[in-house]
Amino acid sequence: MGSEKTLQLTVNALMFATGENQTVLGKGLRITQGQVSRKQNGGASWSLGDIDRLSAHYGIPVPDLLCGPSHAVEKLPAHRRAAVLGGGQTTLSVA
Repeated sequence: MGSEKTLQLTVNALMFATGENQTVLGKGLRITQGQVSRKQNGGASWSLGDIDRLSAHYGIPVPDLLCGPSHAVEKLPAHRRAAVLGGGQTTLSVA
């Protein structure tokens, strides 16, 4: 699997783990939801600047973002993790 696909999977895993959607992520990265969508579906590539902003947004060092979804989610600060409730609803945990 290539690095672009790995990053897309990592971003999906982080959005799920934090309970974020593309709109929330876009606001955090200062891009639109449509831009997030294009990057996630392969219509546009994640830039190095985007990776730096992802790192700052999630509080995960860049190298950890690039090691794959499982590794990145493990490195996610506890206060950024969402708690899964019955019915699949998520809420942000408070630390």
